Amino acid sequence: MYGLTDSFKSTVSPFKITHTLTGSSFYFYGADDFQKLKSNDISNIISVWYEEAAEFDSQEEFDQTNITFMRQKHIKVPFVKFYWSYNPPRNPYNWINEWSEDMKTNESYLVHESSYLNDELGFVTEQMLADINRIKENDFDYYRYIYLGEPVGLGNNVYNMACFHALDELPGDDKIIGISYALDTGHQQSATACGAYGITAKGNVILLDTFYYSPAGRSVKAAPSDLTVMINDFITGVQEKYNVPIIRLTIDSAEGALRNQYYKDFGIRWVPVAKKKNQTMIDMVTSLLAQGRFFYLDNENNKIFIEEHKMYRYDEKTIKTPEPKVIKEDDHTVDEFKYFVLDNAKLLGLKV
Repeated sequence: MYGLTDSFKSTVSPFKITHTLTGSSFYFYGADDFQKLKSNDISNIISVWYEEAAEFDSQEEFDQTNITFMRQKHIKVPFVKFYWSYNPPRNPYNWINEWSEDMKTNESYLVHESSYLNDELGFVTEQMLADINRIKENDFDYYRYIYLGEPVGLGNNVYNMACFHALDELPGDDKIIGISYALDTGHQQSATACGAYGITAKGNVILLDTFYYSPAGRSVKAAPSDLTVMINDFITGVQEKYNVPIIRLTIDSAEGALRNQYYKDFGIRWVPVAKKKNQTMIDMVTSLLAQGRFFYLDNENNKIFIEEHKMYRYDEKTIKTPEPKVIKEDDHTVDEFKYFVLDNAKLLGLKV
């Protein structure tokens, strides 16, 4: 690259790129566990760059990691220079947003903010601008958060319901190429929900149908062996109606009994989703919604999906905290929708 490849050599244990003439080196670390960084033995450090710095869980982890590298300063520099780059989290009370605000008044720090509006070299293409403007029109707060880097806050409602687009029938110019199913289970105590999501040729998502079983008010509640039959009948009906391939079958990773029962009954394995932090999964759903790519058939079965999303809210007592919590009530279609988006993120072109 740039005719300089032969001037460097690289290794993977440790991950390092070294300039062959001067010996200057770039070391690469994962910061998933700051304790591991304490064992590094580099010495002669002149600067450190943290990419995606907001991924640290707390300021304590941040500070301890900085100290680790400060102790290994090169003898000929007065101090180790630190660079932090990140996209500000949506919550203004997130630790790194508050930390950044505090640093603005500290003479030892320079806080610089930029967005695509500052591009003077043409990195932002016309195609990118069109996509940005589409999100700006669909969800202005999300546009401010994603593209202007503003911590716009959470509000009480988790989702902007104006981004859930109702359809009376399937579009004639955007055919369904496959269906993914996502399942959240409750068994004896709470509801079981399964969504059938059609993915279209244009990359849109259409909620075709919803299976919903609630044990509330039932003297005899469905066992896992009963639920597998009901869910399989639901999927069979959807497949017969639309006659397209099944893309994925996604289930809550905490669910073992129903997954095993389904395999025993039908020889079909559901994929346990690798769940992330709840706010991360919410942000991924919000990204899909803000792009104007989510639709639902306005039928009787899908009404529960819309109602649960309307009622999905943050606990007001936790909104102004670094880790706001949602109210965990009647959120079964909400959870399975998150599982669908997370497990199909690559196909949908969403960043995980």
